[in-house]
Amino acid sequence: MSWFSKNCTYPIGVDMGDDTLKLVQLGNRGKGIGLIAGGSKNRPADVEPGSAGWQRWAIETICELTTNGKFQGREVTAAISAREVFIDHLKMPKIRDGEPHDALLSEIKQKLPFEPDDAMIKYIPTEEDNVLVIATEREKINRHLAIYERANLQIKSIGVWPAALTNTYVRFFGRREVDIETVVMLACMEAKCTSVVICRHKSLLLARSIPIGALQLDDKKIVTRLILELTACRQRFSSMYRKAKIGRLVFLSGLSVDKDIYATIAKQLEMPAQIGDCLAAVELANFYDSGVDRRGCQVNWATAFGLSLS
Repeated sequence: MSWFSKNCTYPIGVDMGDDTLKLVQLGNRGKGIGLIAGGSKNRPADVEPGSAGWQRWAIETICELTTNGKFQGREVTAAISAREVFIDHLKMPKIRDGEPHDALLSEIKQKLPFEPDDAMIKYIPTEEDNVLVIATEREKINRHLAIYERANLQIKSIGVWPAALTNTYVRFFGRREVDIETVVMLACMEAKCTSVVICRHKSLLLARSIPIGALQLDDKKIVTRLILELTACRQRFSSMYRKAKIGRLVFLSGLSVDKDIYATIAKQLEMPAQIGDCLAAVELANFYDSGVDRRGCQVNWATAFGLSLS
């Protein structure tokens, strides 16, 4: 008998990063969230992200992981990589005629790294009349949809990484009553980038991807650069939200980064901090059977966990 019944399983979360493809499925048996199955595979060095070869590799890898793993069902919630997403923060424009989508596109079109006519936009009203705008190219969305269709999976939704990280924080590390009103900075170090989210519990307030990742953090100068970038995120937040103050720093990268690096960052930012290890926060009868080894894990699962919880 399966440890989880079919009725309490979440969709498979697919984190399609540039360097690693990760699949995770979570479930709830009434006593807490548990890990049903997981798997990951690094992109070969000779496969260019976004290329036709990458698309074929992604399809083959997803089929391999879902066939050999203990995943239940074919429904997935997926996200494209941070590199393929444009994020901006604005004051909500006054809408006279038309839709908010048109007004927001008009505000950001000069900043977009692609043609505005090709943009697909999602916007999230935040606090103090601010709005977080997320945009990507329609072609990239279609490319991802084609991958899942050819891998014989059913798309529940295409999510965004800031919302996925917020989900992971809320479900595992923001469950106390005091956390409902506390503003936190989430820092999630991937191999070549650091994803930053500032949120008040479920409410997204700010998001940014910094092109400095875990593979570079053995260099003290690079760590210092990352601290400066995180400081800039905090300053941008303070300029946008005059009535709010960040109360805590949460490292959602878990054990994939050395604890001494976390301590250095927290000390320089002068913020109380905690390590958010999502693997330690879930239940599982046998981690070996799940396809995920919790001991000494160097894979960052935070985004994939949040996608499965979507």
